[in-house]
Amino acid sequence: MAHRPGDVVETTLRVRYAETDQMGVVYHSNYLIWMEVGRVELCRSLGVRYREMEREGVLLTVAEASCRYHAPAHYDDEVIIRTWIEQSHARMVTFGYEMREKEQGTKLATGFTKHVFCGRDLKPAKLPRGYWREFGIAQPDHDGRE
Repeated sequence: MAHRPGDVVETTLRVRYAETDQMGVVYHSNYLIWMEVGRVELCRSLGVRYREMEREGVLLTVAEASCRYHAPAHYDDEVIIRTWIEQSHARMVTFGYEMREKEQGTKLATGFTKHVFCGRDLKPAKLPRGYWREFGIAQPDHDGRE
């Protein structure tokens, strides 16, 4: 089923031993990696492939990242990553995330990442209109107003 901007996409993963510390608790930086996993799967569900965007010279650079930790995840837990587009316009997109332990439903972490659309020169650029629908950006009306 094709998703639309605003839909929540769920991705499930199992915590690997390499993602934990000596106590078997997931190391904090791995949640940001999990956000990336969720973001890539959300984009894929919307029909956007990072690889294709990059080939066309459109890069998503991280401008801000935030993660609030609620409970620890442990080795071998299954984690559900819920991802959605919180806000988007032609120059920036913000993704929201919630991570939960699958069996009990315990909220593990919440967060967001803000991304600036850039060209190959890494300078901010407008997202080509061909991607606006997928990112939920309003199309300009016949007068050219957005």
